[in-house]
Amino acid sequence: MGRVRSGRGVLVAAVLVLAAAGCGVTAEQESAPPTPAGLDRYYTQSPQWGTCDGFGDPEDRLPPSAECVKITVPVDYARPGGDTAQIALSRIPASGKKIGSLLLNPGGPGGSGLSMVGIAGRSELSEHFDRVGFDPRGVGSSTPTIVCLTAPEADAERADPPEDNSAAGIADVEAENKTYADKCAARTGAEFLAHVGTREVVQDMDVIRAVLGDRGLNYLGYSYGTKLGSAYAERFPDRVRALVLDGAVDSAQDPVQESLRQAAGFQGVFDAYSVQCATKPDCPLGIDPAQSVARFRALVDPLWTTPAATTDPRGLTYDDAMTGVRQALYTDELWQVLTFGLDELRQGRGDTLLQLADMYNGRREDGTYRNTDDAFNAIRCVDDPRIADPAVAGRQDMEYRKAAPFIDDGRGTGAAPLDLCVSWPVPNTSEPHRISVTGLPKTVVVSTTDDPATPYQAGVDLAQQLGAALITYRGNRHTAALVAGDDCLDDAVIAYLVDLTEPAPGLTC
Repeated sequence: MGRVRSGRGVLVAAVLVLAAAGCGVTAEQESAPPTPAGLDRYYTQSPQWGTCDGFGDPEDRLPPSAECVKITVPVDYARPGGDTAQIALSRIPASGKKIGSLLLNPGGPGGSGLSMVGIAGRSELSEHFDRVGFDPRGVGSSTPTIVCLTAPEADAERADPPEDNSAAGIADVEAENKTYADKCAARTGAEFLAHVGTREVVQDMDVIRAVLGDRGLNYLGYSYGTKLGSAYAERFPDRVRALVLDGAVDSAQDPVQESLRQAAGFQGVFDAYSVQCATKPDCPLGIDPAQSVARFRALVDPLWTTPAATTDPRGLTYDDAMTGVRQALYTDELWQVLTFGLDELRQGRGDTLLQLADMYNGRREDGTYRNTDDAFNAIRCVDDPRIADPAVAGRQDMEYRKAAPFIDDGRGTGAAPLDLCVSWPVPNTSEPHRISVTGLPKTVVVSTTDDPATPYQAGVDLAQQLGAALITYRGNRHTAALVAGDDCLDDAVIAYLVDLTEPAPGLTC
């Protein structure tokens, strides 16, 4: 199963959109909501947009027309006079008559949103809205930055052979988790780590809304970004104009339920990939989909002790191979790449799967890393309750293996390491709960039938909790609105964001 903390699976994005019928400005929009007590200096900032030099990852390639700025927020909203953080924003101004701003974020948690400003170019959205991306606190170009491992340490961790679930193996993993958590606290600061969760980010989003001059928030969030959007709706329902939440994270699920649903989702997409691959005589998993798991395990199991050769001197480890495969299963656009990678592995080489694993882990061509993984762990550990019962950990491990046989290395013992978050130096600040909110305008949830990371039912459940319109997208991918190239879906989402036109009941694309 690999290290407990190595299985990042949820991606997210958020978008803020403001519109009114006829693209005008209403009296309601002119009347700004009251500023929370003690936060005036944050809500009344006047951003000075300028060049994006020094913003974003070198490999993000922000559009030339993008502008960037940083705004200031309190680290602890309960102590607004204390330490502050800076949130990096990017923007492409509306090309026509402006309605407002559309806030975008790619999810993760821990993903940078600055490069998302290029989404939906040459559309009604780009005409009527400033498209705005942001890096959540601690992420990417926002500061302070969450830092746990150096690049050499991250490489070394990935090169470690996997541990089995013997008593000694469990002890080793739990010791590694404690060391990792201690490094995060030492390098980031425990005080800041305590305030990087969803609870704070939604308050930052409200500051962003005010600084952009919008009466109501318009937001498009993917995966974990749906958690940000639904949490914002719960806290500030009177400040919402339009929310589109795609690839839902159901906040009512506990971490065990979420992981098991996700395991089943990845198995479903693996099965669909196997069926498609089997139509080709050279499929590395063979031409009988019923044998695909066994054929797959025969390819990857030898990596447990002997990494595959790669042009890169690192080689392909077992953990990296499994990570690369999961990366390719996020979208059917990568299935051909996965076939090529598995065929390479059949020939004893691992270059393609290593590249996919690097993509997942945020490793750049120069060997440095984005802070995506460290931010993911930090945010998850302050968002989720800790599963500190060894019996629960062991049961979860066995159920996970049953739900996703292609991931099962056959080394289950009924015991498993406790999760990284048990060693985390600060407490969690959120708990699973059903969302209950009144006064929320109509929102939209998009859920994909065969989404591996955020399975379809989570979208159904979130839509029910929010009283939202549900759009079903048929496909094998993680998130789809404005990124899958489907006119049926995109037209409905754009009509909602621009004109507040609700999707047809039961719309399926």
